[in-house]
Amino acid sequence: MRPKIALVAFGGNAMLPDNQRGLQSEQMRNAQRAAALMVHIVRKGYELIIVHGNGPQVGNLLIQMEEAANKIPPYSLDVCDAMTEGSMGFMLERALVNELRRRSIDKEVACLVSQVVVDKDDPAFAKPTKPVGPFYSKFRAQELARDKKWAMVEDAGRGYRKVVPSPKPIDVVPNRVIRDLVEAGRIVIAAGGGGIPVILNANGLYEGVEAVIDKDYAASLLAREVKADLFIILTAIERVSLNFGKPDQEAVSVMTIDEARRYLADGQFPPGSMGPKIRAAIEYIEDGGREVLITKDTHLKAALINRSGTRIVASA
Repeated sequence: MRPKIALVAFGGNAMLPDNQRGLQSEQMRNAQRAAALMVHIVRKGYELIIVHGNGPQVGNLLIQMEEAANKIPPYSLDVCDAMTEGSMGFMLERALVNELRRRSIDKEVACLVSQVVVDKDDPAFAKPTKPVGPFYSKFRAQELARDKKWAMVEDAGRGYRKVVPSPKPIDVVPNRVIRDLVEAGRIVIAAGGGGIPVILNANGLYEGVEAVIDKDYAASLLAREVKADLFIILTAIERVSLNFGKPDQEAVSVMTIDEARRYLADGQFPPGSMGPKIRAAIEYIEDGGREVLITKDTHLKAALINRSGTRIVASA
């Protein structure tokens, strides 16, 4: 009998919050806290896939490379994605293995550094919008734009930053491997940071590109490809709310995709915050997914027994 599969997505800030320095010891402790949360899902009878963000980690790596650029040639963004996917995956994998051992749960954990295909003709490539890496002086920004053909933008008086495209994912390359592992009872960490963006070139071969894939869209795609029964998105709030931040703010416990589409059209979920999560949820449900759960990490245990969080479903 096919097992129940849950896919959980959480941001890179869960491993490196804004109020921390980014020390390795801090990130290991954060990984341990994340691992303890993941075990709640396993105990509910689900086989598990984990997709994590990597925004702060890639940003720090790019700053390190810029500081050392006169001594060590820097890597491209796709390779930086791979580096952080591997390092963060290691921290999560070790934390999960230890947490499972503490609880006497006999499960293995596998981390896959994952390529994710994007369309080379995606409109996002014509209009890069995602700022990455360090701030530069105007002179240095002009130099980089000339020498490396980077798109550079001025960022709120703080300096200039590189901007890259954020295309939509269309395929997770190792999705069959991920499905086989999770159906065999392994916990799988995959598509970290949205995965390593690649295109199919004129010869039909994979080629890395400098881009950022939204982690929630990649997680939604992978959930559809492995036919996950539950798609969990961990975020900064307990429940999705209408009129967020206003006097008439209203928390929503259950939302159909028809309602979600309508709220999106009404501007309830801005592109820079809840919008991508709601769109990712809609895409998953539209493609046959059963249920999406959006909640805060500290409320996950309660949300798994319908006492917290927002559930998005096909129909009432």
